[in-house]
Amino acid sequence: MASFPTQAGFPTQARAVIIGGGIVGCSTAYHLAKLGWKEVVLLERNKLTSGSTWHAAGLVGQLRTSANITQLLKNSVELYRKLEAETGLSTGWKMNGGLRLACNAARLTEIKRQATTAHSFGLEMELLTPAEAQKLWPPMRVHDVVGAAFLPTDGQANPADITQALAKGARGGGVTIVEDCRVTAIKTKAGRATGVVTAQGEIATEVVVNCAGQWAREVGRLCGVNVPLQSVQHQYLVTEPIDGVPRNLPTLRDPDSLIYGKEEVGGLVVGGYEPNPIAWALKGIPEGFHFSLLESDWGHFEPMMGHLLARIPALETAGIKQLINGPESFTPDGNFILGEAPELKNFYVGAGFNAFGIASGGGAGKALAEWVAGGEPPMDLWPVDIRRFGSVHQDPQWVLTRTLEAYAHHYSMAWPHEELESARAVRVSPLYDRLKAQGACFGSKLGWERPNWFAPQGVEPRDVYSYERQNWFDAVGAEHQAVRERVGVFDQTSFAKFMLVGRDAEAAMGWICSNDVAKAPGRLVYTQMLNRNGGIECDVTVTRLAEDSYYIITGTGFATHDFSWIERAIPQGLDARLIDVTSSFAVLSVMGPRSRDTLAAASGADFSNAAFPFGTWQAVTIAGTPVRALRVTYVGELGWELHFPIECAGAVYDAVMAAGRPHGIANAGYRAIESLRLEKGYRAWGSDIGPDHTPLEAGLGWAVKLKQNTPFLGREALTKQAQAPLKKRLAGFTVADPGIVLLGRETIFRDGKQVGWLTSAGWGYTVARNIGYGYVRNPEGVPTDWLRSGRYELEVATERVPAQIHLDALYDPSMSRIKA
Repeated sequence: MASFPTQAGFPTQARAVIIGGGIVGCSTAYHLAKLGWKEVVLLERNKLTSGSTWHAAGLVGQLRTSANITQLLKNSVELYRKLEAETGLSTGWKMNGGLRLACNAARLTEIKRQATTAHSFGLEMELLTPAEAQKLWPPMRVHDVVGAAFLPTDGQANPADITQALAKGARGGGVTIVEDCRVTAIKTKAGRATGVVTAQGEIATEVVVNCAGQWAREVGRLCGVNVPLQSVQHQYLVTEPIDGVPRNLPTLRDPDSLIYGKEEVGGLVVGGYEPNPIAWALKGIPEGFHFSLLESDWGHFEPMMGHLLARIPALETAGIKQLINGPESFTPDGNFILGEAPELKNFYVGAGFNAFGIASGGGAGKALAEWVAGGEPPMDLWPVDIRRFGSVHQDPQWVLTRTLEAYAHHYSMAWPHEELESARAVRVSPLYDRLKAQGACFGSKLGWERPNWFAPQGVEPRDVYSYERQNWFDAVGAEHQAVRERVGVFDQTSFAKFMLVGRDAEAAMGWICSNDVAKAPGRLVYTQMLNRNGGIECDVTVTRLAEDSYYIITGTGFATHDFSWIERAIPQGLDARLIDVTSSFAVLSVMGPRSRDTLAAASGADFSNAAFPFGTWQAVTIAGTPVRALRVTYVGELGWELHFPIECAGAVYDAVMAAGRPHGIANAGYRAIESLRLEKGYRAWGSDIGPDHTPLEAGLGWAVKLKQNTPFLGREALTKQAQAPLKKRLAGFTVADPGIVLLGRETIFRDGKQVGWLTSAGWGYTVARNIGYGYVRNPEGVPTDWLRSGRYELEVATERVPAQIHLDALYDPSMSRIKA
């Protein structure tokens, strides 16, 4: 019995209430108990596992494109290996390895790159011949297989048994689990979750954790929190025992055939991911849907069955136990959802697991519990952070459309630079049609359409994907050259833009920002915003408009994350309010050595260095429009960002283009921005910098006010770090061979020893080199002389290639060559 207040055996008060008794809810409860949280209640609307956990297939793979998400899945495996011994309950865990097939050259390249990513993240992954793969998986045919990869630490588990073992462990740690208890309301006060209401009574609590699976969106709606997921039908076949199927058979994934398989009681469980998925529960999940399945849809499964029969001939004569059609929750980007909701403090979400909830459950529950207990994520979890969503994700129809496309891509080729095609053109700049008519090929970010590149006349503006140089390579090179040599214009209207206003605006920003933003109106400052460990939470440009107002600019995709972070970091009691003004202002970035001439001609204002220094802004007029011109650059050239009322975008753009025509002005897109910033060594949040990296490690110590006696969030951690040798530092790397394509996550070797991986990479057109950035790690420290003295290699698709390290920018405007 719980030691906290109860009424007729029902708890009335708790430190945390977890909603949902599937694997993620039970894992979160288990790990909160491990962290010493005793007053924890888990509420399940029916019985444990009754949602989608009980019918999950149970494959446990670990490799993802993020190091930390891979670590999270590795944590699942570590937990499942010991859970049975700890709790005395069977879990069905088998570390029988995971086999992935390649049936064409492109897929073989993909799995080779996946093997390199695995090595970067500390996973063993072996490349196999078709014959070696068949030896591991005797029932299959390999007539069309060109190669395979094997992860020996992958495995499989019985989902219901794992969950019951976690529940037993949680109870042993003091957690109260209440079944047959539906949550009907979430109580809130002053922007915080304060309790839950159920048919059995109310529970006052400090924290609410929504792990309600397919019901998570419905639970979120109870308190105004958006959880963008969609239930989708997912079918798999269970056979009777089959001769020749060993009990140690690895899990199998054949993505070219869209199928997977595993051994179960001497038979097979086989399924796949259809290119034409069927959504479920469009009008809500039916009442009483517990331990329930949908009607088997053999017609829809027939194409999958054809692929399965071709790969596993024994299925032709195998006895069929059941075709299971169990709905599962999927998300618009194929990643699950973790974290504190931006709409409501102390309300956390762990949901949307895209049919790999069993693989994720152990680690996701651990991470979520640590997030709850610590008030911040235990590591950078941006790929799954609930704050990656935005306004478009409030629309169930948008979520439905994009989620079905993401499901259909579950096993498709993971092409570099791939853009999803559905649910497009929701948020567009007023220049969208103009730029489209000029050959813009758009990408999508948080619902915004943004020009990635411009097709020359006579060329279709369409991406053609490959692992080699893609079809836009030369076009982006021309845009890059225009910015380096003449002048380019970028439509960056999608930038997230906030105003922080109030009598105490300077005090609030002084605490939140690591750089000195106590500047006079007319100045702008590049700064990070740090967590208490010194990790970089936001990477922004701050413009001082007046004594009581700042204008903050951040990346398109970080709108929700950064707004939530800044708003919650404002010290209590200060008169400072944050306002999202993204949709009020258009942004044109005019960059290049002739940008000064172009803007002077367009505005009649003095853009000389003496009159308009770097790091300042001025009000000018272009085409009758008041424009806030910021002298700043992310491409390494002279340039300005122009911010102005969004309804005037067409007039300002036309005037700038007309003024720039004598100077060779050209449209340019985001892929040119990427190549330009790589040459200059500018960092990108979400790859090169983030909560796991401090400014000192990232080479951004110059942008931190440590020399001033001014308190700011994260200062104590940075001061402590500065007193000891750094254990990792961001460095640049180049590979001269143009036949090599760097994409990021390539393994870094120093003197033959693995020391890190690339966080971002691409081609530098001016310096004619492959460029990558990554953290070099060494427990004894990474001083400059040690870094420079090493011999470096990068592992690219399992092959090592020579690389040169660079600790300074590769390019500056005074030279178009590699710096020594």
